[in-house]
Amino acid sequence: MISKKAKYALKALKVLAREYEKGPLLISNIAESENIPKKFLEAILLELRNHGLLQSQKGKGGGYYLRIPPDQVSFAKIIRIIDGPISPTLCVSLHFYGKCDDCGDEESCSLRNVMEKWRDANLAVLEENTLIDLVK
Repeated sequence: MISKKAKYALKALKVLAREYEKGPLLISNIAESENIPKKFLEAILLELRNHGLLQSQKGKGGGYYLRIPPDQVSFAKIIRIIDGPISPTLCVSLHFYGKCDDCGDEESCSLRNVMEKWRDANLAVLEENTLIDLVK
């Protein structure tokens, strides 16, 4: 399962994708339209901005907007930013690899093969779908 934070990020990005190249949107407008707690949304949008997905503008007419076209922002990218690894175990993670504490030998681990298949199936869907799919 994705976290509530990731779900809120996707919902907020859907709004920003719908308004792509129309100017910045206020956090309060996004929060209200998607029923997201404003303080929580502020932290989410700041994190997405710090990872280069969003740009912010201060002052009158300010707010947040997408820096990247919606068809170039995959669900996988968003979920990795918000939730971290997509893979079910660290030993099969493509971006957050780590050796399992309880595994003596990855090469002979039968569980690892299944976890790789799980990762690949999930990644196929998450990499294929972008923000543009939310606004079609």
